[in-house]
Amino acid sequence: MEITREGLKEALARTGYIAEEEVATTLFLALKLGKPLLIEGPPGVGKTEIAKALAAIFETELIRLQCYEGLDESRALYEWNYQRQLLKIQLQKELGGAGSEQDLFGPEYLLERPLLKSLTAERQPVLLIDEVDKTDEQFEAFLFEILSDFQVSIPEWGTVRARHIPIVVLTSNHDRELSDGLRRRCIYLHIGYPSIEKETAILESRIPGILHQLALELASALHRMRALPEIEKKPAISEGLDWAQALMALGHEQLDETALQDTLGVVFKHDHDLRQMREMPGFLGKKDPPPRLQDSNKR
Repeated sequence: MEITREGLKEALARTGYIAEEEVATTLFLALKLGKPLLIEGPPGVGKTEIAKALAAIFETELIRLQCYEGLDESRALYEWNYQRQLLKIQLQKELGGAGSEQDLFGPEYLLERPLLKSLTAERQPVLLIDEVDKTDEQFEAFLFEILSDFQVSIPEWGTVRARHIPIVVLTSNHDRELSDGLRRRCIYLHIGYPSIEKETAILESRIPGILHQLALELASALHRMRALPEIEKKPAISEGLDWAQALMALGHEQLDETALQDTLGVVFKHDHDLRQMREMPGFLGKKDPPPRLQDSNKR
C-alpha cells in the first residue's frame, strides 16, 4: 500500500490520532525506508497508539510484545509445548510404537510467541515491541538479528525467514538508556506531552459530545498540573480522556472547584499527588481568601 506523507497524516486523523507534522514525517520515513521506528517519551503520551493507528490504517494485525524485567528469548520468540510432547511419547509407548524424534517437533507442538508470529504472518503485520527499556542489555542484543535480518534460527527446523517484513514500532519510557546498536537500527521519534491546543483537539476527537470550552479548560488544567514540581506522577493523555468522561457523567459542563474535587481520583492515582492537589485551593485561578485583619483592640 503506497502512502504519501500528507495521506498518512490524514489517515492517522481518521483513526483518531492527532499527529503534528514532525510525527507524521518521521513515521512516513520509517515506512518508506522500511526501518523500525523507536519512540521515546513519558508514559501515556500516545506512543503505543501510533502502532494501533498503523494497524488500523493498513487493515492488518497488531502483534504486541509487552516487555518486562526478566523477559527472555523463549517467551518472546517461541517455546515447545512440552506437555503435549510428553503426552505424545506416552501415547506411543502405550500403543507399542516408537515414533521418530522428528514427530515431536512438528508445527502442532510449536508455541509461537510475538516475534516469531510476526515473521510467519500471512500478511505484513505491525509488530509493537512495547516498553523495550524494561528489558536488559542481553535481550536488547538478541533483538539486533531480528530487526536487521528478520529471520531466526530454530535448531529443529532451520532458519525461518519473514514472509513479509513487519512494520516495527518500539516504545521506551526512557527508564533505561538504550544501546547505540539498537538506536542505529531505528528511525527515532520523541513524543512529549501535548500542547494545550493539541490536547483540546484530542479530547474533542475522542470524547463525542464534549463542549469545546470544557475540553479547553481540561487541557489547560492538565498542562498546568504537569508543570507542578509537587506532582510526582504526571497525568497522561489517557487520564485526561477519563477525566472528561467522568465530568460529563456527573453532569459538569465546566471545570470549577467542585468538579475538580469530585474527580481528582480519576486524574491522580497516588495519595501523595492527591494530597498535593487538595492543598491547592487556588489552582483553578480562584484567589485565596484574604488574610484576616488583626483586631486593633488585641495588641
